[in-house]
Amino acid sequence: MAGYPTILITGAAGNLGGLLANHLKDRDLHLLTHKKEVAKELKNLSNIQIFKADLGQKETLGPAMKGVHTIVHFAGVLFKANPEKFLPITNTLYFNNLLDAAIEEGVKRVILISFPHVEGETTPQNPATGRLDGKPISVHAKTRLQEEKDLFRKCSEAGIESISLRIGMVYGKGILMIDTAEWFGKHHILGIWKKPTYIHLISKDDFLAATTAAIDKEDASGIYHIGDEGVQTLQEFLDKAARYKRYRKPWRMPLWMVMTAACGFELISLLFNTRSPLTKDFVTIGQVSYYGDTTRMKKELLPELKYKTFEDGLETF
Repeated sequence: MAGYPTILITGAAGNLGGLLANHLKDRDLHLLTHKKEVAKELKNLSNIQIFKADLGQKETLGPAMKGVHTIVHFAGVLFKANPEKFLPITNTLYFNNLLDAAIEEGVKRVILISFPHVEGETTPQNPATGRLDGKPISVHAKTRLQEEKDLFRKCSEAGIESISLRIGMVYGKGILMIDTAEWFGKHHILGIWKKPTYIHLISKDDFLAATTAAIDKEDASGIYHIGDEGVQTLQEFLDKAARYKRYRKPWRMPLWMVMTAACGFELISLLFNTRSPLTKDFVTIGQVSYYGDTTRMKKELLPELKYKTFEDGLETF
């Protein structure tokens, strides 16, 4: 689209990356993939170029960055056994390869998709505020925090604009985690631990609007927490979603049962090289309450939400 600079989206064949690519499909896009294919509607468009590359090999990244102004980084490995073994590589090492290639090719802005968990336990009463000295306990959060630190350090040294979007849980039809929970619920096997866990939510539409604003706004910089105005626990969210979709309320389980299920899924993933919808580290990060201070988001990126709470956005499920 005339007037907009070229955007590179990594993980463009993934869930959130694919959603953003489809949302921006009228613009000049470079879509970076590894093994998976992008959605059919993104192919054969004159304004979209698709690049196959390996973040583990920096030399393969250069062609995708030619003429790019802004990178939005989603790429990563999630649904696989033993994340503690691969995340320090796929999150930190691969992201540094991307940053180094971006600096070499003269990219102007890098946006990292992150999450509030990097500050550790936070709540509506004590929200995450954009700090980089948090003490998260899960491998997912620890490695993402390191990515943020590398982002701001390297981009500052190179004179590149840097942004971290700490996204709450995105909900809506087509969101992989939500659709998976619905599948489990419809088959009467969706369970959750008993301890109340605060979560910060954001609708799919508002997530896309906030991310687009971070791409377009000339003076955007630093850390933004992306979330709505609702206050709820994970348990309340799942219960209300179940009632709306008319499947059974999630079972309340002792933590050891959830961990046992995670171990089972990881074993199957390891033996048969399949996706693991649940891992022990997912359970670890899932038990941590998270809530971000959205003051900067409202002031600089998204003054008005389409759905202020998830109850308002149930129609999107």
